[in-house]
Amino acid sequence: MAHERLQKIISAAGLLSRRAAEDAIRAGRVLVNGRRASIGESADPAADEIKLDGVLVRVQRQHRYIALHKPRGVVCTLADERGRRALPDLLGDVPERVYPIGRLDRDSEGLVLLTNDGAFANRVMHPRTHIAKTYRVTIAPALTEEQLATFAAGMRLEDTVTAPARIREIEAREDRAVLEVVLWEGKNRQIRRMLDALGVETLRLKRKQIGGVKLGMLPAGQWRDLTAAELVGFRN
Repeated sequence: MAHERLQKIISAAGLLSRRAAEDAIRAGRVLVNGRRASIGESADPAADEIKLDGVLVRVQRQHRYIALHKPRGVVCTLADERGRRALPDLLGDVPERVYPIGRLDRDSEGLVLLTNDGAFANRVMHPRTHIAKTYRVTIAPALTEEQLATFAAGMRLEDTVTAPARIREIEAREDRAVLEVVLWEGKNRQIRRMLDALGVETLRLKRKQIGGVKLGMLPAGQWRDLTAAELVGFRN
């Protein structure tokens, strides 16, 4: 194989995202042929010994692309220091080491994509690709028309300003409502924080779709491989 940037190699091995790999290099956690690596350095994974935290980095040849229905109560990470249920508990029969593309908080449920293809993960996550993510959100009480417009236009939160979103009420009762929300970004706990700022409680949050991949009837806690058509959709 040709020489590639270290962060790309680590990402392709399914160990860390490129950004996290860069942080690991800066922190001195990456060695190349026994020598501490530096940012901007390249290596040949077929010829050089690359280690992350003392573990040999092996670039996986077989890429895997998975859609998972994450249940509520499961932590969207590969490990949890508090011993809570995490993604590997649902992926015991997947031989490849895959990692989630983005996150869903522990109290939320729905579609999570996982892969060991770093380039694919970066494409899905990067803001410039404008990949839509669709959510079904149950709230109490219902939003007013003014609040719906505020949410859709983008809001200033404590540490950020959200981008415009699409929101519509699909069901309403006296004490609650169900919304469909479409985002083109993925800030931490964004929908919950936006609704909280509007004085509304999020009772349930479920991600139904990412790009052209739909959760459909996939049972909670189960996974499936992405289809060829779904993969092509992300590359167009």
